[in-house]
Amino acid sequence: MHETLEGTVERITYSHEETGYTVARLSVDGQADLVPIVGNLLNVNVGERLRLEGFWTTHAQYGRQFKVLNYKTVLPATVEGIRRYLGSGLIKGIGPVTARRIVNKFGADTLEVIEHTPERLLEVLGVGRKRVQMITRAWEEQRRIKEVMLFLQSHQVSTTLAVKIYKQYGDDAIAVVQEDPYRLARDIYGIGFLTADKIARNLGLPADSPQRVAAGISYVLSELADEGHVYAPQEKLIAEATKILDVPPDLVREGLERLETEEQVHRETIVYQIGEEKGRGEEGKLKEERAVYLLPFYYGEVGVANRLRTLLGVERSRLSFYRTANWEQVFAHLADHSRLQLSPKQQDAVRTALTHKVTVLTGGPGTGKTTTVQTIIRLLEARRRSYALASPTGRAAKRLSETTNRPAQTVHRLLGYSPAEGFKRNEANPLDVDMVIVDEASMLDLLLTNHLLKAIPPDAHLLLVGDVDQLPSVGAGNVLRDVIDSGQAAVVRLDTIFRQAADSYIVVNAHRINRGQMPLFPKGAKDFFLFVKDDPAEAADLLVDIIQNRIPRKFGFHPLDDVQVLSPMYRGAVGVANLNARLQAALNPPGANKPERRVGGRVFRVGDRVIQLRNNYNLDVFNGDVGRITAIDTVNQTLIVDVDGRLVKYDWAEADQLAHAFAISVHKSQGSEYPVVVMPVMTTHYVMLTRPILYTGVTRARQLVVLVGTKRALAIAVRNNRVIDRHSALDVRLQSPRPSPTARATQQQAPAI
Repeated sequence: MHETLEGTVERITYSHEETGYTVARLSVDGQADLVPIVGNLLNVNVGERLRLEGFWTTHAQYGRQFKVLNYKTVLPATVEGIRRYLGSGLIKGIGPVTARRIVNKFGADTLEVIEHTPERLLEVLGVGRKRVQMITRAWEEQRRIKEVMLFLQSHQVSTTLAVKIYKQYGDDAIAVVQEDPYRLARDIYGIGFLTADKIARNLGLPADSPQRVAAGISYVLSELADEGHVYAPQEKLIAEATKILDVPPDLVREGLERLETEEQVHRETIVYQIGEEKGRGEEGKLKEERAVYLLPFYYGEVGVANRLRTLLGVERSRLSFYRTANWEQVFAHLADHSRLQLSPKQQDAVRTALTHKVTVLTGGPGTGKTTTVQTIIRLLEARRRSYALASPTGRAAKRLSETTNRPAQTVHRLLGYSPAEGFKRNEANPLDVDMVIVDEASMLDLLLTNHLLKAIPPDAHLLLVGDVDQLPSVGAGNVLRDVIDSGQAAVVRLDTIFRQAADSYIVVNAHRINRGQMPLFPKGAKDFFLFVKDDPAEAADLLVDIIQNRIPRKFGFHPLDDVQVLSPMYRGAVGVANLNARLQAALNPPGANKPERRVGGRVFRVGDRVIQLRNNYNLDVFNGDVGRITAIDTVNQTLIVDVDGRLVKYDWAEADQLAHAFAISVHKSQGSEYPVVVMPVMTTHYVMLTRPILYTGVTRARQLVVLVGTKRALAIAVRNNRVIDRHSALDVRLQSPRPSPTARATQQQAPAI
């Protein structure tokens, strides 16, 4: 039988950030002991008073608990309850000190004063007109949000998402949800198709509704794009959508045709020359594949192909002088005056970049890519030629600037991006430079590359520098590999390890791994270690001890500033999620002078390492940016994060874009470099044990690599050279002499992307 229970949340023991499952303790009037409650209570805060509907259960280990089915927040009735409620950080503008002063002034009438005569708050010491306005707005917003929350309660939508829904649609929130619940998935980060679909079905929308089918197809395409695919093979798309929607395949086909008619997707037949590297069948044969694109990715792929072909096809060059240069004399002069002794491959790379319009410079660590780029810059400056240095991420740009001793910036900043105006640099306003040099080009995704190429003049040169053997970009596309595979650009691969780099086992072992050989662990090694542990739980214990105690004691590295844990997977004892919880407790435990804030299932604390999970152009932070929380303002409901020396202010509602970064995935580490990398390599990560993942993880370290796991897991990774095969046709389009008639006709109507 269902019962009703009312009380104040005293403690939150556990909260799962994805499911919302929460274990908490409730103070119930008239009961001496705190009541254990469990259920979907995502984003409930200590100090809130709740009215719960549920039933009593008995847990084998934890005893009697109240299982929550539904709940709603209620206003407290006692003076102490009001003080705690206002001081819990729920109302923007009121912190614990202000809450105490307000309640001391108005007592049991406090909430009535805030609701009906908020101007009386001016009678409270330290409360001015601006603060009163902030409190009044926040109180009204909370009231409206609670109305939305009550409507969404039965659909298990969290308070955080209710706040976002209200902020997106305002007073129209409930009307929008009722009219088209799938708008939530399109408009609001954090609300996916599955949540929107649950709301839609509860509102009575039929399973075979065209609106639902279209939303399901778009969802599958978006999920594949998040995995890095530019398009979806049509049959795979239909199979996935059929499974998710639980409808007949014919309905999905009809939905696909409707989406194409409404110009929400583009379909095209791609013809491949099958090669071993594609993994698509016998080499030398042709294969047709029906491709389905979301429009931005279609226009992006066509745009990148056309603009690269234009660069390659235009004979005019701003660097034409170098085509007739006496290169033997140039390199002799460099050796005499700059002490730059370049290998033959490096000389070839310098000459190629300055005489070919589009060049790719690739190679592993220690092979001289940086020296090559420095030489190219010297020669450009010697002839007073202009250039721009850029990288996809802030950290990579900072490192590029340090290694070249020249200004470098992110691609977004190079192109003058702003949320209000978009990219200021484009075809109408191109960059006035003779060469654009992009480092860490393996991180370039398709859409960013398209914007970059729009801004490069047809007679300028482009140099892409990166390690093609690393993992591909976080965003959709595999631009660097596709450009190389197309055979259209000039490609120079450096493969000789220089003497100074050969002294580092990080460099030596990175190249061994890339060749399919086991890394070496000689007794004399000072920068590459393996700690053998078979049991994942014991490995997690050891890993925490290595970071907290052993590395600082033996090498002097700071566990928070210098050490980064990289894990192949999110789940399990040595996965990202568990290691973050363990490392936060060990390296940044709670303290009296460390404000903290629960956001969903995470507790953020001053001093925590955090990572940005998506591009936020308003804040000028991007997927993969890592920083440290420097302040938490419970009164104004903001978090301050130091991202590479720049302080970024997050509102509470934006904080779910952050995750802890004591440990991050190998994928998220791309473009970054750390003094120390600690990496678990366990057979429990079997599905993710690949050579590119191990190679990428190892090459993120500058001074020290520590692996924790087994040699068997290492051997599995070294042998598994499965290259991530992303669905992309950029290489095919680059090989085509001109766009197909279908593509050409569509391009004429294509909006600017």
